Amino acid sequence: MLDILLQLLPAALYAILGVTCWRNPNSRPKLILALLGLALVAHGWVLRETMFGAGSLHFGFSVALSLTLWLAMLIYCLESMLTPLQSLLKRAAPIAAIASILPILLPGHPQTFGFPAWAFRAHITVAMLAYSLATLAVFHAILLATAEHNLHRAKLGKDFDLPPLLVLDNLLFRLIQAAFVFLTLTVGSGLFFSEEIFGKPLTLTHKSIFGVASWVLFALLLGGRKFLGWRGKTATRWLLAGFASLLLAYAGTRFVLEIILGRTV
Repeated sequence: MLDILLQLLPAALYAILGVTCWRNPNSRPKLILALLGLALVAHGWVLRETMFGAGSLHFGFSVALSLTLWLAMLIYCLESMLTPLQSLLKRAAPIAAIASILPILLPGHPQTFGFPAWAFRAHITVAMLAYSLATLAVFHAILLATAEHNLHRAKLGKDFDLPPLLVLDNLLFRLIQAAFVFLTLTVGSGLFFSEEIFGKPLTLTHKSIFGVASWVLFALLLGGRKFLGWRGKTATRWLLAGFASLLLAYAGTRFVLEIILGRTV
């Protein structure tokens, strides 16, 4: 019973954080930062127990999404020291709450690795960073699109106490650029060093196809930004397409295997 309560603690803290941000978006920055810090510590502890509690690495659909949201919230915590965006946090916190209890709700059949080699650990690390940065970029894109929508209709009030839209746009593309760097490392290492990482030669799978497709979409988005000045709805559509492909590359494949088919591989 105590273990279950401890596993639910991150979700409860994220929920309190979300409510606090909705009710007092700008008046309690220290309280909000403290709640975020507690939620991150609790979420990190639960992830550690879930992934390494049995003396080996357990990794699958639910754990991957939970880890992705934990990293995204951690990156936001660092980002907020420079540009506080409470309007983003109050939308991200409920999603992080759900992600933190996914390993309980949908345990599935995660893969188990004894003591993976450093190449495998490095590959997983850069992949999760790519996922988390892309997730945070999507949050930023939704916030930016909502702010632009309300601004055009003269509805931008205290709920959207944000930096100038140009600053938000630049923040968004910095996140996309960082995500693209880690995605390039992930896709490149998976394609060219498959045997060193996974212990077998590269094979054509849904994971590799969607991974390359997501890389191409992000590359086109950054190219469109640089040479054609893409922003606003156009950039958001390309970002969402790339993010959807990125999700299908691992999370989607694992969801079908673990949750629908009840298999590990």
